[in-house]
Amino acid sequence: MKAIPFSRGLRVALTGAALSCAATVAFADIKDYEFKLVEPTVKVGPGQTIAVKLEDRRTGKAVPDAVIFVTRLDMAPDAMQEMVSELTPLSGSEPGTYRFKADFTMEGRWQLSLGAKVQGETGTVDNKLVIQADK
Repeated sequence: MKAIPFSRGLRVALTGAALSCAATVAFADIKDYEFKLVEPTVKVGPGQTIAVKLEDRRTGKAVPDAVIFVTRLDMAPDAMQEMVSELTPLSGSEPGTYRFKADFTMEGRWQLSLGAKVQGETGTVDNKLVIQADK
């Protein structure tokens, strides 16, 4: 006979614990993440390295293990979208930093477009970053 009241009490306690834990967890929005250039300028030439950091805007901390599935490098800021350079992913030097190798064939502003999935979040982080290529 004591098993039934104990069972109800246990369920109530577990439900209360679950609800109190859920209330303290802050869920991020995909807009809380952004890519930032580590260095906004590069030299004109083949095999230049671009490094970007994916950050959580709320904390300023780097976000490791994102899956980058959209990459494009073109000269859209200078109205030359047809001027495209291929990007080759490189291994990151530190968590949350993503590196690419590209050929910058001429001086000017190049747009790096990135799309990524962040572990545990729904939606896609989409950013367009401008890199200045100089001689």
